[in-house]
Amino acid sequence: MKVSVILPAAGLGTRMKSAAENTGTSRKQFMLLQGVPILVHTVRKFVACQHVSEVIIALRGDDVEWVQDLVSHENFQKPVRCVEGGETRQHSVENALASLAPDVDIVAVHDAVRPFVDAETISAVILQAAHSGAAIVGIVPVDTVKQVQRHTVRGTLNRDRLILAQTPQVFHAALLRQAFEKARLDGFVGTDESSLVERLEQVEVTVVAGSDRNIKITRPSDIDLAELFLAEENEKVAG
Repeated sequence: MKVSVILPAAGLGTRMKSAAENTGTSRKQFMLLQGVPILVHTVRKFVACQHVSEVIIALRGDDVEWVQDLVSHENFQKPVRCVEGGETRQHSVENALASLAPDVDIVAVHDAVRPFVDAETISAVILQAAHSGAAIVGIVPVDTVKQVQRHTVRGTLNRDRLILAQTPQVFHAALLRQAFEKARLDGFVGTDESSLVERLEQVEVTVVAGSDRNIKITRPSDIDLAELFLAEENEKVAG
């Protein structure tokens, strides 16, 4: 089974501007955690997974060369390559998808700024998708969720029927290609890859339990939590 992982990393990080003074960049995927870009921490997690065959990073055109040089110095034992992304996440993933070899069986898409996904979760969602065709990682919300209209509560949603979607989101390669083609023809823009696959109505998307540690680093306040999580990971490895 050949599994390719796509990391869309072409975002501009507009919500990170207030943290730029300390890091030299407002682009969250390149911010440093213990001296290493967040993106590299994320790549390391997938390269270490026995089920992953290769990692593809989708970037802004100006970043491709220097990021490829950056990852080459990591001496990864699996192929890690960079491709030019697009103006949106969906375009970036589609460009990376087009670069895959025909013999790729499974495609996983993961947020480049979720560096704390654990090995067990990666393996579980890949194996589930290999079996069922489509699987995503998600967690049940702990807060009560209200449905509102113009700042007025219209109802309370049953949390037992809700999940907060995370990544990786994993699919049979042919299915994901078909989903992107349909979205392009229809002019549909989804919030994640699963939303594109759901529109096909060919398979049911299975949910694999995620973790509240699998955070998406999007705001300056997330950096402090990320530093704590990384320190804990390093302690565990050293211990």
